[in-house]
Amino acid sequence: MCEQFCAALSPGDEDMPKRLGAYWISGHEADFGVIVMDPHPAKVENINQALLAPGIGRFIEPAWSFISVSEVSEYVPSVESYRERLIREGATPDTPELDAKVAAYERRLPMMNRNRLEPEIPDWPSACFYPMNKSRVPGANWFTEPFSHRNQMMAEHAQSGMAFAGKVSQFISVGVGLDNWEWMVTLWGRNPQYLKEIVYKMRFDVASAKYGEFGPFYVGYRATADEILQHCRVKG
Repeated sequence: MCEQFCAALSPGDEDMPKRLGAYWISGHEADFGVIVMDPHPAKVENINQALLAPGIGRFIEPAWSFISVSEVSEYVPSVESYRERLIREGATPDTPELDAKVAAYERRLPMMNRNRLEPEIPDWPSACFYPMNKSRVPGANWFTEPFSHRNQMMAEHAQSGMAFAGKVSQFISVGVGLDNWEWMVTLWGRNPQYLKEIVYKMRFDVASAKYGEFGPFYVGYRATADEILQHCRVKG
């Protein structure tokens, strides 16, 4: 059984997905979790099937799953939109200082968008996973707000997250039309304390405080298959 578990999380080159991270999970909701990313859906699903295959499958009871895709959000500003935002925030138009900030953003933008589409899984010890929706209740229906207002709220939300650069890495994937929740938030932290701090801080942003609906939280710690088995007292 132990060999089958380890093989499921370390498939051969032909079946190995582009990204795979395994974690033992805190609390009673689950013992371990796996995040898998690949352009080919079958390579993602192969990991699930390998864990539930005859033999080891007798001892594993699935607790939760989420199917989603990566995207570049519609709220990521274009270069020109970024310039306009800086001016609205007080920057002086047609100055070298403004031009330098815009040029730096233009250089960073392709890399940032690539990271949104094909994120690396950082080798950081802690991680947090939770799904979310935007509310549709009367008085707080996200989808009836004009784009300009939604864009402003998401800019505030992003600004809060930037304070944790180097401490927390965030990945938002989209489950609209694919799963019961609309988005999946994955946070990787250099320290679990940072996960608590960023979630708490961002809950005060209007995009979350008024329009956010959140599902179950799973907090885990990066581990190899052997380390997961040892943590679960399966392998001595």
